[in-house]
Amino acid sequence: MIGAFKQNLSNKAGEDGEDNSLYPIAILIDELKNEDVALRLNSVKRLSTIAMALGEDRTRKELIPFLSESNDDEDEVLLAMADELGSFVPYVGGPSYGHYLLPPLEGLAIVEETVVRDRAVDSLNKVGALLPDSSISDHLVPLIKRLATTDWFTSRVSACGVFATAYSRAPQHLRADLRQLYSKLCRDDTPMVRRAAAFRLGKFAETMDPDTISKDIIPLFQDLTQDDQDSVRLLAVEACGPLARLLNKGESVQHVLPIVQKFAQDKSWRVRYNVAQQLYQLCEALGPELARSELLPAYVKLLRDTEAEVRVAAAGKVSVISKMLTSDRVIASIVPCVKDLAADSSQHVRSALASVVMEVAPVLGKSATIEHLLPVFLSLLKDDFPDVRLNIISKLDQVNQVIGIDLLAQSLLPAIEELAEDKHWRVRLAIIEYIPLLAGQLGSEFFEAKLGPQCMKWLQDQVFSIRAAATDNLAKLAQEFGADWAQEHLVPQVLTMVNNQHYLYRMTVLVAITSLASVVSHETLYHTILPAVVSCAKDKVICQSETFLKSSLLLSMHAWSLRFFIKLIL
Repeated sequence: MIGAFKQNLSNKAGEDGEDNSLYPIAILIDELKNEDVALRLNSVKRLSTIAMALGEDRTRKELIPFLSESNDDEDEVLLAMADELGSFVPYVGGPSYGHYLLPPLEGLAIVEETVVRDRAVDSLNKVGALLPDSSISDHLVPLIKRLATTDWFTSRVSACGVFATAYSRAPQHLRADLRQLYSKLCRDDTPMVRRAAAFRLGKFAETMDPDTISKDIIPLFQDLTQDDQDSVRLLAVEACGPLARLLNKGESVQHVLPIVQKFAQDKSWRVRYNVAQQLYQLCEALGPELARSELLPAYVKLLRDTEAEVRVAAAGKVSVISKMLTSDRVIASIVPCVKDLAADSSQHVRSALASVVMEVAPVLGKSATIEHLLPVFLSLLKDDFPDVRLNIISKLDQVNQVIGIDLLAQSLLPAIEELAEDKHWRVRLAIIEYIPLLAGQLGSEFFEAKLGPQCMKWLQDQVFSIRAAATDNLAKLAQEFGADWAQEHLVPQVLTMVNNQHYLYRMTVLVAITSLASVVSHETLYHTILPAVVSCAKDKVICQSETFLKSSLLLSMHAWSLRFFIKLIL
């Protein structure tokens, strides 16, 4: 096959005289079966180039049959081939000829490597979405039937992923066949096939009307939820949300709700973990009233689960579940669990809680937040695990909107001041990034007294990222409080550090001065900042650095002074 490609390309080049532009394509084709994996991989990634050179007709008749026979290669080559074929419809002549791509993708969908099969299924769905209805009936549905009825389980696993694409556009008589075939896969002897069927069940149901779902899909769903394998049951959980949205409320309460309540107490922690992840979708589908009366008890049990992984998943949903409840119900049911989770033995549970617990404050209101949540915030701000502290810091604005800046300053500011000198530099960095927002909320006078000195200390931090963030922070503060405030409170303090004994800190000060240049008045720039930079030109270390050159250029531009720059470089 390859020899024919090369010969045909050579003949075409000969017909065009001395034009050798097609010889590189011949080399790419030759590399498709080269012994070197890297060369084969490179050629497969250039399949579109080869197809353009061959033309649509020869791509269909020569290249595609060759690719259909090439499914015994290395996994990385097959993965690249599956990926390329997903976007190959234009190169075979458009959607009318898209069915030519199904045979090579079918071959890739039965290989042992899971990643290759999954990519082949994705490409089959991409191609199938572009096929005309006639090709769905004549080519895609027969492909699904072949995959779903072979002896080797890998093809049956892949078949589960293509049903939804074909079903939505198949004629009625074929839809019945597809539903019957899918039911066989849901009851397959191989657990891996049942897992795939459970995983795809929700998407398959989305292509059907409610009556068909009630008649054909719900029985399959119930069978999968009673499977002996916990790996099948946990994937069946993921169909609960889609099914609840597709059915009316009465059928959801009858068929889906009891299963979720049962799964919340499943013997497998993985199943309970998936319930915690999917519970909010079900709450949305059923509505706030049923969520409060039927699902809240199950959620509280998940928050108190014996497995840390389940508590992590449940803690991450505290805010979204709370927003569906009344403040009294949150205080009665959720807040006690939150207090326990804030002292949980697992740092991952505390971290998950810290990332969302601040968002509960608007639900409770000011007085309830002060009484019930403020102690939790303070506890998490002082947590030994840095990620917990980071998650709390990043959501401080949520609390400020509820309790006000005065109380925030009194209760949380001491903890923030402590974190500003945290031994973990990422925590210090998070505090710096939050400072401009906090400054706007505190006001200039309060900020100067409480956090102003710390902003200057960060310029001399041992970690470069902290020093760089601190210089950006000064410019943001100057923009927040105005040029006059910056001239009075920032510029003098920064300039006192120009003579620091450590050259890295002197260079940081130079960068800080440059960042302030765009904010302060022209008079301050020309009479205060530029002379300080001129003095830096005498520094034997700084004057030879790239930082000094950049700063000088920027300051010259701000001051519109070419003479100043010439003076510096001379």
